[in-house]
Amino acid sequence: MNAPDRLLLDETDRRLVQATQAGLPLLPRPYLAIATALGLSEKEVMARLQRMLERGVIRRIGAIPNHYALGYRANGMSVWDVPDEVVDTLGEEVGALPFVTHCYRRPRLPPHWPYNLFAMVHGRNREEVEEKIRIIQQRLGTHCRGHEVLYSTRILKKTGLRLYT
Repeated sequence: MNAPDRLLLDETDRRLVQATQAGLPLLPRPYLAIATALGLSEKEVMARLQRMLERGVIRRIGAIPNHYALGYRANGMSVWDVPDEVVDTLGEEVGALPFVTHCYRRPRLPPHWPYNLFAMVHGRNREEVEEKIRIIQQRLGTHCRGHEVLYSTRILKKTGLRLYT
């Protein structure tokens, strides 16, 4: 199956994406609620979503917490300049820290952007974030050649796949 074929949706898949694109209902059995609304079985809804995951139509189904609503007012993307030879190993270590919500490698953009490792940290205030950043810096040790913290100033809308009628 080539890339365009695997992305094709039948009418039921399209209705399913449209029914879930604003998020799953906050109910004990969200797939049952969607199934009922679409005139499908819960099992069929789950099977269709699984097939779309396997085909890459959707990448994942997950929760997107509103950090501000949970009391986390300081959100800092820490960026690190570490040697390319060890960035993957260090990234796995940093990403395993319980307070790092996501961690990934990015290309450097010299001469202005030397950073190749990114790690998101949340805190109730900037002091809490700075303490977590110190822990990351200790973990990186002598591999850390420099870093910065970029604090969020507003929430950008996070959305997944959207289909319009």
